[in-house]
This record gives sequence, C-alpha cells and structure tokens, in this order.
Amino acid sequence: MTSSSISHSLLNAAFTGRLAVVGIGPGAAELLAPVVREELALAQDIVGYTTYVEMAGPFRAEQRVLDSDNRCEMDRARLAFALAAQGRRVAVVSSGDPGIFAMAAAVMEALEQSHDANWHAVELVILPGISAAQVAAARVGAPLGHDFCVLSLSDNLKPWTQIARRLELAAQADLVIALYNPRSVARPQQFAQALDLLGLYRTTTTPVVLGQNVGRPAEVVRVTTLGEIVPEQIDMRTVVIIGSSQTRLFPRLTGGNWVYTPRWYPELSKA
Repeated sequence: MTSSSISHSLLNAAFTGRLAVVGIGPGAAELLAPVVREELALAQDIVGYTTYVEMAGPFRAEQRVLDSDNRCEMDRARLAFALAAQGRRVAVVSSGDPGIFAMAAAVMEALEQSHDANWHAVELVILPGISAAQVAAARVGAPLGHDFCVLSLSDNLKPWTQIARRLELAAQADLVIALYNPRSVARPQQFAQALDLLGLYRTTTTPVVLGQNVGRPAEVVRVTTLGEIVPEQIDMRTVVIIGSSQTRLFPRLTGGNWVYTPRWYPELSKA
C-alpha cells in the first residue's frame, strides 16, 4: 500500500486505538507530569524497557506489562502499534523525555515505515517528561541558562568520528554541552578522548556538573571543573554538563557551589 492510498483510506477512518509515548522523567514520583500519570493509569498495555517500566509502576493486575531489553526499541514500537491497531490503549514508557534519545523517535520511524492503514489510524500522542540534564542543572542553579546543546557519547547507533566532530563544533561555538551516555564498561576510553578534545577549547577551570542517578534514591550531584574530572567516577547513569566560557560558579551558604550561565555576554553589557 502506498502513502497516497494510506492517506485516502484514512479520510473517513476513526481512530482505532490510542498509543501514548510517555516520559516518566528521571524516576522520582514527584517529577512525573500529571498528564503522564493519568495516561499510565488508563493504559491497558504498558510497553517499555524493563527498568523504566518498573520505575513507572506499580500497575493494576488487569494492566498488561510487556517489558523487554534496552536494545529492542523498534520491536517495542511495532508491538505497541500492533496492539493499538486492535483498539487497545497502549503506553510506551521512556525515562526522561521520550523525544530525547528515547522511544518517540523509534515510534515515529516505525509508523513512517509501515504501510498498514490501521497503524496510521491509531491516535498517537507524545507526552513530555523532565530530562536528566534539566534535573542535574536545577540541583546546582542554572548552568543551562544560555545556549546549550545535548550530545550522546554512545556510538551504538552512530560512529565515534561523527560524535567527535559534533563535540568539537559545539566546543568551538562556546555552547554549554550536556553529555548523555558518557562512559560505559565497553567503551571507557571515549570519555577521556572527549575530555581531551574539550580541553582544546575550554580552560581547566571551566565549571562542570556531574549528575549521577538524578531523581532516583542513589542520586549524587557534584560540581567540579574540567581539569578535576576523574573519568572513573563517570558511568552510563551520569549526565555531564560542561560549562561555556561564560559559565560561573560561586559558594552557596550550605556548602559547595552554585553554577549558572548568564543570559548575556560581557561585550553587550558595556554597549
């Protein structure tokens, strides 16, 4: 079936089911959006990576939980559409925000590739959540207060050469940089390489925020500098925020430091 025939068949079609891709935030119940909580409560089927599904629960006995391994994104997306096309109400669970390195993209890709008119007749909604970088930033002040970018250092789905190129360009542009998936057991050397690259464009005193397990019981958020980072302290559950040339830190009364990036540049303030 072609795209045009799908569009024609949908002109008079009613939604057959509902598929909601929901972001549960970093894991803390108080950071879960009310609209997401409601969607999870109404869902007949819960689809997602096992760890995130457990964080989103508990669920009622009549709700069906269909969890799977972390690297089965397209399989989960297709399963969710197949269920919703039967008229069921389905929630696909992502941690953080579903549109940031998460399930929303896989769901959209599965729909684009499908020629099944029933899939295209599903009521599809994407419900946002709080991402780890936002939580880590809020814990220490406002390091994302000016222009910033978000990069994943995982090379599972893209080559390291592309990651390094983007990282270098972001550093050259003087953007605050939030790094996801910074260091794993399988690729411990790449984070060190990223630090070496950043060191070409940032001073060793550049403020850095390390947020590990943010929003979860084992949360640890530390403020350090680019020159003081110990790579062995970093793992896949850590989000790393690298400040720009304008990012500042100052002492807080309770100990440690506040970190923020002003919304202005010095040369403009003198104009």
